[in-house]
Amino acid sequence: MNDAMPVDAHGKLIEAATLKIQRVLPGPIDRIWRYLTDGNLRRQWLAAGEMELRIGSALELVWRNDELSDQPTTRPEGFAAEMRMASRVTELDPPRRLAIAWGNSGDVSFDLETRGSNVLLTVIHRRLPDRDMLLKVSAGWHAHLDLLVEVANGRKTAPFWESWGRLHREYDQRL
Repeated sequence: MNDAMPVDAHGKLIEAATLKIQRVLPGPIDRIWRYLTDGNLRRQWLAAGEMELRIGSALELVWRNDELSDQPTTRPEGFAAEMRMASRVTELDPPRRLAIAWGNSGDVSFDLETRGSNVLLTVIHRRLPDRDMLLKVSAGWHAHLDLLVEVANGRKTAPFWESWGRLHREYDQRL
């Protein structure tokens, strides 16, 4: 892959219960690392929560997806305004790799690789327990990573829940 080569925005199953999804982001790598590890930056595209950069350290991720959009968004029925998840850091190699235990839905790794002036982010979510969770997580990662691209590029963000709903339907057809 060179600096200009596009990455497919959709995640792919690389094993039965493992999703891989990638994004190309504007560098440098240390900047994107902060979007993964700094709770104030991470809350702009994913979830808030302080993170101690030490293997084994506990963290709590706090999602407030209604607040991620620059425009009003309508939360689907069955989703709370706030969701909290206990987790812990399982791997750490700053600024290239971060892995965390993902509550009760597997493990997630974030790998960063410099590609010219850009950074390739690869997210792998392992041990997804069932199809329902796979569809929710696939749409979720896709929508959240789209937000990260917008935030990292200094652009306005699209309504999160509308994107998530459309993507959930797409992944239902794709996977």
